[in-house]
Amino acid sequence: MDSVGDIAVGMKRGSDELSMYNNPNSDMSTRRDGTSNGSDSKKLRVEEALPSRVIHIRRLPTEAMDAEVIALGLPFGKVTNILTLKGKNQAFLEMGTEEAAITMVNYYNTVPPHVRNSPVYVQFSNHKELKTDAASQRTQAVLQAVSAVQSPSSEVQEVLAAASSPVLRIIIDNMFYPVTLDVLQQIFSKFGTVMKIITFTKNNQFQALLQYSDSVHAQHAKLALDGQNIYNSCCTLRIDFSKLVNLNVKYNNDKSRDYTRPELPAGDGQPTLDPNVAAALSKDSTSLLGKIPGALNPLSAAAAAAAAAGRVALAGQAGSGGVLLVSNLNEEMVTPQSLFTLFGVYGDVQRVKILYNKKDSALIQMSDSNQAQLAMSHLNGQKMYGKIIRVTLSKHQSVALPRDGLDDQGLTKDFTNSSLHRFKKPGSKNFQNIFPPSATLHLSNVPQDVAEEDLRLLFSNTGGTVKAFKFFQDRKMALIQMATVEEAIQGLIDLHNYHMGANQHLRVSFSKSTI
Repeated sequence: MDSVGDIAVGMKRGSDELSMYNNPNSDMSTRRDGTSNGSDSKKLRVEEALPSRVIHIRRLPTEAMDAEVIALGLPFGKVTNILTLKGKNQAFLEMGTEEAAITMVNYYNTVPPHVRNSPVYVQFSNHKELKTDAASQRTQAVLQAVSAVQSPSSEVQEVLAAASSPVLRIIIDNMFYPVTLDVLQQIFSKFGTVMKIITFTKNNQFQALLQYSDSVHAQHAKLALDGQNIYNSCCTLRIDFSKLVNLNVKYNNDKSRDYTRPELPAGDGQPTLDPNVAAALSKDSTSLLGKIPGALNPLSAAAAAAAAAGRVALAGQAGSGGVLLVSNLNEEMVTPQSLFTLFGVYGDVQRVKILYNKKDSALIQMSDSNQAQLAMSHLNGQKMYGKIIRVTLSKHQSVALPRDGLDDQGLTKDFTNSSLHRFKKPGSKNFQNIFPPSATLHLSNVPQDVAEEDLRLLFSNTGGTVKAFKFFQDRKMALIQMATVEEAIQGLIDLHNYHMGANQHLRVSFSKSTI
C-alpha cells in the first residue's frame, strides 16, 4: 500500500531539539499546574484547536513503536511524516490532507484509540506541517518505519508468513451493536480496493469473508485492524487469512456484494455458501474464538444507522440529549433552513435556533441523541459558507420556541412536521446510505426530460466547479462530483428539494463513490 511509502520519520529525545517544544503557544507547552497529560486545561485546548494536517498524540506507552503510531493514521489516508518524542510519550503524525486528519480526530473522539492496550489521546496540533531536522537519519528511519508495516520484521514475520491470500476471514467478537456489510466495506476500503464481501452467521457469530484486489492490501488491513474495536469497547475485529484466493458471489444484497459486478441480482436473502468456502471455514475455525452471542443489545433503526457509521459511543455514554451547539457559523449567510438541510442528512432535525445575541452560533435539536452524535461526528470541522464550523453536544435537552407574539427575526424555526425528514419511515433505505461529506453527491428523483447539461449548470450556479457527472442506467439517479467537499456541501444545501417541474423535487445526499 502506498500510504506509508512517502513517510519521513524523525525521532527527538530532548526538549531542546525541537523548536516547537519551547513555544509557549504550542501543543507541547508546559502546563502551569505541572499535572500530567490529560488535565482539564489540556482538554480545553483540545476543543479550541483548529483543524490541521498534524495530529498530536499523547500518553503513548513507552515501548510503542513508530509503526504502531503510523497505524493509527493509516485507516484515514496517507501518512506523510511522523515525529516521536520518546521521553515525553508523545508523537506528532502528519496526514496527507486536512480532510483525512479531521476524519481521524472526529473518529477517535468517539472511539478512543488504544496502543498496546493503553488508551492514547488524539487532538489537532497548532502546527500546520512537520519540519523535522533529522535529515541524516531520514533514510534509515523511513526504511525502519516501512519495514515495520510493509515487510517481514521479527514481530510480524509470523503474521505475514500465511499472507499469500487476498481474502480475509473476519469474526466480530462482543457484538453489542449491529455490523453491516457496508460498515465492513467502509472500514476495510481504507487499506485497498475491496472487491467482494460475503457475510454470514456461524456458531452464533457474525462473520465475513472479504476479498481485496491484492494480497498486500489484505496484509496491511490485518496488521492494522486485528484486535481493534469498531465501536467503543465492543465489536472487536478478529481477522485471519483465508485459504481461499477468490470468492464466488452470486447475489448483490445486504448479505453479499461483488463490487466488480453491479449487475448481479439481489436474490432472496443470504446466499448459500459455495462448498469450497464452507470447507475452508471449517479448517480455519480452530485458530479463532469460540461462540460469542451476537446482537446483545439491538438498536432502533436510527441508532443502528449511527452505529453503522462507526462514530458513536456505547448507549448511555454520550451524556447528552439530542441537541447540538454549532459555532463559528457565517452569520451573514446562515439560516435555520440551511442548517436544517445540512444536518438533516444525518437525522431528522426538529428545531433550529440561531442565537439572538451570538448569531454565529445555533442550537439544533435532532430526533434523538444517536442522530446528534452522528451529525456531530460527520460535520464537526467541515466548511459551511467559507467557515470551519464546530459542532458539540449541548447541555440543553430541547430547543424552546419563541413566546407567542414575540418576533425573533426568523432565527428560530420548528421543523417537527417537515415532509423533508429522511428517516421518519422505519426501515427506509436512507438508513443504509449515510456517508461523510464528500465531493461527490448522489442525486435522485431526476425527471426523465432533464439532461446532464441541465444538472451541470444547476450545480455550477451554486458557485462550484463540476468535475465529473454520471447518470445511472435508469437516468432517475446520477452522481455529480464537485471540485471540493465545501462546494458539494454548498450544492446540497442549495439544491436538495429543488423543484424540477412536474411536481418533482431533486433529492441530494453525499456519496461514498467517485466518478
